[in-house]
Amino acid sequence: MSTHIAQSFIKHFQTDVHLEYQRVGSKLRNTVRSKNDIQGSSTTFQKVGKGTASTKARHGMVPVMNLDHTPVECQLQDYYAGDWVDELDEIKTNINERQIIARAGANALGRKTDELIVEQLDTSTNYSGDGSDGLTKTKVLTAFEMLGDADVPDDGDRFAVIGWKQWTDLLKIPEFSDMDFVGSDDLPWRGIQAKRWLGTLWIPHSGLTKNTGVRYCYWYHKSAVGHAVGKDVKTDITWHGDRASNFVNNMMSQGACLIDPSGVVSLRCLES
Repeated sequence: MSTHIAQSFIKHFQTDVHLEYQRVGSKLRNTVRSKNDIQGSSTTFQKVGKGTASTKARHGMVPVMNLDHTPVECQLQDYYAGDWVDELDEIKTNINERQIIARAGANALGRKTDELIVEQLDTSTNYSGDGSDGLTKTKVLTAFEMLGDADVPDDGDRFAVIGWKQWTDLLKIPEFSDMDFVGSDDLPWRGIQAKRWLGTLWIPHSGLTKNTGVRYCYWYHKSAVGHAVGKDVKTDITWHGDRASNFVNNMMSQGACLIDPSGVVSLRCLES
């Protein structure tokens, strides 16, 4: 192999990493409010308060809402995922080593993206349930009421992320899994394991925090959590003659923050 990696090889590899990152990496990136191409080490998300409408006299001045704007700072951090590819190993194997490394790197970066978002969700103090039981219908309806009481918009941008044990708990609730309630097209037994219920997309996730037998699950609105990208997934491939190997490095700069705590409800669920 040449000591100078062809530019086309790097471009193809970076494309593979990015596609894998989008396809099998992060599950939560598209469920939160996101800003791209951030310049600097941090960015600010604006939390806008509620406006109030009122009347005015004929020819009088239109009343001003005086909306409250609360800035929420989001710090960005740099993350890396790399590995060595030995030149002679590529000759001996009948697998696409580039694709293997691309997928592994993309998955690592995707897990880190979700980890950043989950860390911010963990700061929520709005609890539905104390973790003494699993994900029950009562707990779900209590959280549903909490979101409604907080005027969280029911506009199709609500998401619920739960553990796999909680997903099986939902499958035991007829209103979630019975065709008589949801119809044949919305059965959770078909296709990908994600389902829209109660105006919310429910997503099982293996990376949620578990503390002393309690799994932290969340129901939230997209605008309540922020995710910032300073640099999206980038790949660098360098030849090291002393190792007779290429070092493949995938990197990104990202951060997350909780913008509006009232838009997140934590469903604490017992999990043995």
